[in-house]
Amino acid sequence: MPDKPPAEVRITTDLVRRLLVSQATDAIADAATLPLAKVAEGWDSELWRLGDDFAARLPRRALAAPLVLNEQRTLDLLAPRIEATGVHVPAPIVHGVAGEGFPWPWSVVPWFSGERGMDIPRAERSGWAPRLADALGALHAPAPADFPANPFRGVPLADRAGAVAERIALLREGGDLPPHLLDDAESLWHRSLSAAPWERPPVWIHGDLHPGNMVAQGGRLVALIDFGDVTAGDPAYDLAIAWLAFDAGGRGRMREASAARYDEATWVRARGWAVAVTLMLLAHSDDNPDYRRLGRDCLDELAAG
Repeated sequence: MPDKPPAEVRITTDLVRRLLVSQATDAIADAATLPLAKVAEGWDSELWRLGDDFAARLPRRALAAPLVLNEQRTLDLLAPRIEATGVHVPAPIVHGVAGEGFPWPWSVVPWFSGERGMDIPRAERSGWAPRLADALGALHAPAPADFPANPFRGVPLADRAGAVAERIALLREGGDLPPHLLDDAESLWHRSLSAAPWERPPVWIHGDLHPGNMVAQGGRLVALIDFGDVTAGDPAYDLAIAWLAFDAGGRGRMREASAARYDEATWVRARGWAVAVTLMLLAHSDDNPDYRRLGRDCLDELAAG
């Protein structure tokens, strides 16, 4: 059964070009003539490459429109501090608005050359860990009171207990995963619930950090992308990337590079968040084999320690 929601508007080359001509030529003089091609389509947005250096990012359903606004409103603030660490982020160049028959905000962002992080073998990613730790350290600063709220990311782990239990039951019923790995994941989840909660002011978090939202060139991390779920709260949510992206060696390098920035309880909660995200990937990626494989790989990694 497909999990990906259907598109609510048909995005065509002609539509994207009309939007570019009407709204982007002040920022990109040759936006009307640069080569344009669709390169990706996710649950929420489509990505159209524009020439060598740019991409247009358009929501494909109404629920995703606020995610574009989140990026437009926050990345101008967050991008400079993250990019000072050598990691790029897609701060919008054009803050597009509804027009030409398209009903929602949209953006033109920089294009970052490289490979999608999840397409690089896990064993080859360890070199990213120190730079990623620095980037997250720059991001995890106190957020203002009007940060974009997200009821599912960066919240207390206990808030997600119901969803985790439902997904474990669903995956057990499916019967295509080793029961001992689900047992291990469930045990890790319950252990994480006993960790001391985050009691400091909320800090900025990426909110959707996994290898599919990382761009790399071999051993070098180039960019973190897709900040649509940016919010604030417990940084442990982002630190789950230590299990989602790395092997034991990479996790060690990431923790070493993070120094004393996070206490042990935060890392315990991070592992709990890694369990929650892994179960989500496994339960809701029936029509996306890449993310199903990522979830299966992460299940093994969680069991490894």
